[in-house]
This record gives sequence, structure tokens and C-alpha cells, in this order.
Amino acid sequence: MSAELEQHFKQAKSDFEKSIDHLQKELVKVRTGKATTSILDGIQVQYYGSPVPLTQVANVGVADARTLTIAPWEKKIIGEIEQAIFAANLGITPQNDGEMIRISIPPLTEDRRKDLVKQVKHHGEETKIALRSIRHKLMEYIKKEKTNGLSEDLAKSKEAQAQNILNDFITKVDHIVETKDKELMTV
Repeated sequence: MSAELEQHFKQAKSDFEKSIDHLQKELVKVRTGKATTSILDGIQVQYYGSPVPLTQVANVGVADARTLTIAPWEKKIIGEIEQAIFAANLGITPQNDGEMIRISIPPLTEDRRKDLVKQVKHHGEETKIALRSIRHKLMEYIKKEKTNGLSEDLAKSKEAQAQNILNDFITKVDHIVETKDKELMTV
């Protein structure tokens, strides 16, 4: 019984880590006014009728602090890449010179920064909800084990342990969100 309980704790910790990783991946997509290739992560380009990640059909690079470059491996798909960037609705406009696509990252306005901070906080709250859901499943399992003969003291101890783990991960989420907020509000 105790080995199963420990296995559930390991699974919960793994799920907590996955939630934190997901938050970090989502926050990388929130642009901060600096050129970074991660802005283009997740963009799918139609290549011979199939959606393919942008990085598999072109070299994506940073030319300077405010400019991204995309050099397609085949010149005929440059239009498809442009359409994919527009369809991603990132608020950036690609400039096509026939050989390469350049994307200028405009500086963020104060209002846009505030909107992005709200978006970051929303991602943080979604992550906290996911963490609480994981903790809830763990608590339900502990209660089930208590009805199956787990001692009251051990059950209380495990519930406290689950809560402490949750508190640690919520602190991590708060730190990640706070760091991103500072990054966004720095001009």
C-alpha cells in the first residue's frame, strides 16, 4: 500500500514538473521587444500539402536585436512561409525580398507591455489551476487509501506533504511569472 502511495507521489511530482515546463514554453512565446527565434516556434508551413514546422524548411536566425531572418531552403516556398507567419497572428509583418524574409520586431508600447503582463499572469493562473488539480487527484487517492486501511496519522502526514509540494511549485510559478513581468516592463 505504501509503495503505491509513493508511486502516486512520484507521478504527481512529474506532473507538477510538466506543468512548470509547459508554462515556461508558453512564456517564451510572449515577445518582449527583442528579436528571438522562439517567437516563431510552433509556426507550421504548408510544404507539399503537409504542415511542417518552419525550422524544417528554412534557417531562422537573429540578424540584430530587433530583426529576425528566415532563409528558406527552397525559394518557391517563401510565399507559404509568409502566409504562415501572417496566419500565426503574432503582430509582426514579414518583409520578403525574394531570397529571404526579414521580420522587424517593433518596440513595445506601454499599453502593449501591460497587455502582455496580463497575458503572462493568465498563463501563471492556468498553471496554478493545473497544479491544484494534480494535488486534488493525489488527495483523492490518499482518502481512498484511508478507507482501505491507511492509518489516520499517515494519511494526515501524506496530505500535508502533498500540500507542501504544491506550495513549492506555486512559489516557482510566481517566481517565473514575476521574472517575465520584469523582463516585459524593462524598456
